[in-house]
Amino acid sequence: MATDVHRPVTPKTADPALGSPAHPAPVHPAPTPASAPHIHTPATTPAAAPHAVHVEGLTRSFDGRPVIDDLRLDVRPGEFVALLGRSGCGKSTLLRILAGLDRDIEGTVLVPRRKAVAFQAPRLMPWKRVWRNVLLGLPGKPERALAERALKEVGLDHRSGAWPKTLSGGEAQRASLARALVREPDLLLLDEPFGALDALTRIKAQRLVGELWQRRGCAVLLVTHDVEEAVLLADRVLVMDEGVIAYETRIDLERPRDITDPRFAEVRARLLERLGVDTAAEAA
Repeated sequence: MATDVHRPVTPKTADPALGSPAHPAPVHPAPTPASAPHIHTPATTPAAAPHAVHVEGLTRSFDGRPVIDDLRLDVRPGEFVALLGRSGCGKSTLLRILAGLDRDIEGTVLVPRRKAVAFQAPRLMPWKRVWRNVLLGLPGKPERALAERALKEVGLDHRSGAWPKTLSGGEAQRASLARALVREPDLLLLDEPFGALDALTRIKAQRLVGELWQRRGCAVLLVTHDVEEAVLLADRVLVMDEGVIAYETRIDLERPRDITDPRFAEVRARLLERLGVDTAAEAA
């Protein structure tokens, strides 16, 4: 599994709708002084890499204010991790850094070369049919069959020739997931992907992501505000506060998980407490 190592670099222009191609073209930067920020991309990593994500001493500041402050994070290959936190705590900033969309950082970030992102907004190009949106950004001239396979995996192959404006919210989100999956990612980054969906569609989308993860076996980092969603899907839940991982807990409940299980409710209540929510008042 090839990796990207991000150290402090000058920000790059990127189209966040595209995710990361499975085989990006090599970039040859112009020579810079030895002290200048740089990025190093090793060709390979050991076959038994202990981490899909390794972050050490990560700091990201805006106007001199650190939004992420000396953060450390490890995600194992195949692990599903959910990241919770109040608005403004740095969750989405961290995800963008892992995706390679924000490189104006201090510290080291080690991520798989093959990674993909799905955002809350599907970000489909309205002038391209669904199957062409799925292939958007892939190198060369991939065939429609490649998109059809990814769309079938998310239950949307019957809409492959449709225009994005004709899709429902849930269908558009599934198209976005197909665009991520077609890249065969070793790391799937999900930034509030269900936030704009209605309750019933959200439940279906959550179930789909859980099934895709179990089938694909890639590492997943899900950024969410929904504590119940985090406990439902993740192996491990992290709480981010003031730019660091302030709390984490492993979810040892068997799958599929039952939200009526008292153990589920106990974990949920503990996380809500960590997030500053008064569960007694909520129950009242």
